[in-house]
This record gives sequence, C-alpha cells and structure tokens, in this order.
Amino acid sequence: MPRPDDLIQLKPDGLACPRGGFFIDPWKPVDTAIITHAHGDHARTGSGLYHCVDSCAPLLRWRLGEDVNLVPHAYGERFELGGMQVSLHPAGHILGSAQVRIDDGREVWVASGDYKRNPDPTCVPFEVVPCDVFITEATFAFPIYRWCPTPQIAKQVWEWWQHCIGLGDTAVLYCYALGKAQRLLAELLAYTDKRVLLHGAMTRAVDIYREAGVAMVPTDTVSEQGKAADFAGELILAPPSAAGSPWMRRFRNAQTGFASGWMQVRGNRRRRGYDRGFVLSDHADWPDLLRTIEDTGAKRILATHGNTEAIVQLLRERGVDAEPLRTAYGDEN
Repeated sequence: MPRPDDLIQLKPDGLACPRGGFFIDPWKPVDTAIITHAHGDHARTGSGLYHCVDSCAPLLRWRLGEDVNLVPHAYGERFELGGMQVSLHPAGHILGSAQVRIDDGREVWVASGDYKRNPDPTCVPFEVVPCDVFITEATFAFPIYRWCPTPQIAKQVWEWWQHCIGLGDTAVLYCYALGKAQRLLAELLAYTDKRVLLHGAMTRAVDIYREAGVAMVPTDTVSEQGKAADFAGELILAPPSAAGSPWMRRFRNAQTGFASGWMQVRGNRRRRGYDRGFVLSDHADWPDLLRTIEDTGAKRILATHGNTEAIVQLLRERGVDAEPLRTAYGDEN
C-alpha cells in the first residue's frame, strides 16, 4: 500500500511529488508537470508549466499547441523543484522519452514512464538509473512477451511488401503514428531507399523526427497522390484508427498488417482481421522488465500500466518489496 511519507504519491490528478510541488504525466491539468514522453496518455493539455527533455519539446508543441509553456532540459541535467533535485534520463521508448529521477537528499526515486531496452535508431538508448524506489511500467509484464531483434521484424515487413508487389496488392501496415511509424521507417533503410506512403495523421511526427536528425526512408502522403492514383505495390503506413474507415476505399486490392507487441498472441491478429501481424513494441518485454528492475538496485518496486499482478507476485516470491500502482495510462504499444 502507498505510504504517507512516499516521495511520489498517487493523487486524483496523477502521480504527484507533494514536497516538490509537481506531477509526473498528470491525467488532469496541474500547475507544474514533468512529462516523460509525448504519447497522448502521458502528455495532456491544460497544465500551467511543462518540464521535458529538449528533444521532446517539438513533439509536445505539436501535441499540446505551439504556445504551451515548456521548460526543456538536456538528459542528465539537474534542476531543482521545491527542494527536490530532479533530472531526466533516457528511457529508450520514443524520441525524447525520459525517466524522472527525484532525490530529496535521503532517498532516490525513479519513475520510468514507458521504456524499452531493445536498440532503436530513432531515440537515445535506455539508461539504467540506480535508485531506492523504482516505478516500472508493466505493459507486457507476462512471460509470453519476449521480443525478437528489431532487424528481424523489419526484414519480415520488407518481405511482406515484396510479396504484395508480386501480387499487385497494396500493403497497408497499421502502427502508432508517434514512435512506431518512425522506427519502422528507420529500420527499413537496411533494405531499401524506396518511398513509403503515409496517412496524413503521421506526417508531422515524421517531419519532427527528420528535423531531429533521424534517418528514415523517403516518404510522401497518400493524399498527395491524386484521386486517380494506383497504389498497387505501395507500402502505406496508417494509424490503427484508419482500419475499416472510408479512407481505405481508395485501395482496390489491399493486404493489411499491424505492428505491435500485442501481435505476440496470434489470436489478436485473427480477432482484429489483419492479414499479417508483426511483433514490434516500444515497451520492454518480460525478461527486460526483470533485468531492469535488478539493474536499478531498487529495494522497492511499484509496478504500473499493464499486467502488474504477474510481476508483483514474482518479485514478492523473490523477497522484493513490490506492489501495484494504479494509474490512468493507456495503449500506445
């Protein structure tokens, strides 16, 4: 159970550091927020002031508005809030993602946000941050979730695209517009420099990644191809919300795929009606969650966002002080 003297506490507005006067990824407007990354379930509008990593700032301006009150920080830079020493460290999740380290002089807490340990050419690699208390995500905290190296998944996407070209079909790959799409575009560079077409919802995020120096295959938008365009043999990236929408009617013969960690369970692909499922997640898998918890050296673990029961039970069986932490974060996997 949460303790009255905890440095980070669960409040109706989100995860709070009461002594520091700030929240981490609040789900309601607050005076001061520290944002771990720009996915919509972690970065919400309405707060008075936002602290973030400098490479996250363009994404937050895109998501929250150009006039948002931002204070950007370099990774590892220490700043003070309400007497707390705070710093942001790479989470390896998406561009500009961060873990939040808080030091009150007695103990160190780290709120991980979302993170992964697999290499990703679009963001700074995860950094282990030693601490006394570690708040870990648990999105895929179940033994079935074990990721293959990302280049293998990129090769599968490339081979599927070539298969569709041979059939004269359009390959429509659904993936999240921020993080996943850019990662796929970067990984495909190992196989091609051919253009990939994008749903309009993805274009601004791709532009921001390019402006940050991330190398990706060339892209163009579907809407700029004209009403009479023939999309046979094209690879098109689209958000999951486009599935079954009128937007799909422009593709005469299309195969569909979905890139997500949830595709580890084959039944998910069948239930959602995709032709192909590609197991690619921007979250840590089961072995990396356990490895990270051990690497931090934390004596107490709070697990949130996902399958908390399995990991809490295992950690307790191993003698670790572990408990679930119920938060309001969602699904960008």
